[in-house]
Amino acid sequence: MQVAKIHYNDKNAPSAFTKSLKDTGFGLIVNHPILPELIKTVYREWKDFFESELKHTFLFDPLRQDGYFPLGTENAKGYSAKDHKEFFHFYLWGRTPDSISPATKELYDSLVNITSLLLEWIELNTPPEIRSKFSEPLKDMIKDSKTNLLRIIHYPPFIGSEDSQSLRAAPHEDINLITLLVAGTEPGLEAQDKNGNWHKISTDPGTIIVNIGDMLKEVSGGYYPSTTHRVVNPESESANNSRFSMPLFLHPRDNVQLSAHYTAKTYLKERLFEIGLKT
Repeated sequence: MQVAKIHYNDKNAPSAFTKSLKDTGFGLIVNHPILPELIKTVYREWKDFFESELKHTFLFDPLRQDGYFPLGTENAKGYSAKDHKEFFHFYLWGRTPDSISPATKELYDSLVNITSLLLEWIELNTPPEIRSKFSEPLKDMIKDSKTNLLRIIHYPPFIGSEDSQSLRAAPHEDINLITLLVAGTEPGLEAQDKNGNWHKISTDPGTIIVNIGDMLKEVSGGYYPSTTHRVVNPESESANNSRFSMPLFLHPRDNVQLSAHYTAKTYLKERLFEIGLKT
């Protein structure tokens, strides 16, 4: 499984990026415009938040889906064991702790801007017969979306009392159009190829990992693959450290028609039930 490393300003970036997504469901963006210091600042502030008791005052709202989700809240679709992680859902309209500076919003805005360009690249390099399935241009689908989500995730160290079947993140596919992920603080992300083999995905600083979600697969009639991925547990006691990551999930507006079967709203609602975030 050869996930391409794409230089953001390279003249061949649009076609190389789209080819990597089509072949593997993943692409790696380097030399992008987001400053490393911004990413470090956001990680540092949220690390402090997860270490504080303040997080319990931001317990998530089951309807709005913003706020803090404690350890053992979410399971992957088809898995009963809960993932070994806690996380916070950051929306522009949602609650944000006073201890979090504007750096998180700056990172969110920067990633959304990059996404609009990446969606243009994908559309430009999609065959006309597939592109004709899109109810509107891909980049327009996310305009004014209220469900674009920056999820800040903390994967705590294992202490020995966890469910033996629990992974940091069990094998799953993302729900949305595409996901942008600045490099995590520790390794662990793996993607599955068409033969069922698992491959480590780079966590080099300065890399943005991009992967296809199920909504893009739905929009394209299956042309673009939503590749299964996971976050594995630490391989040794010495590697049993906290891991932080920050995926930005790009969602179409609720009323966008994904296919004859789903709008973005009905698709999201169905999946939130399946992964235990709605009852």
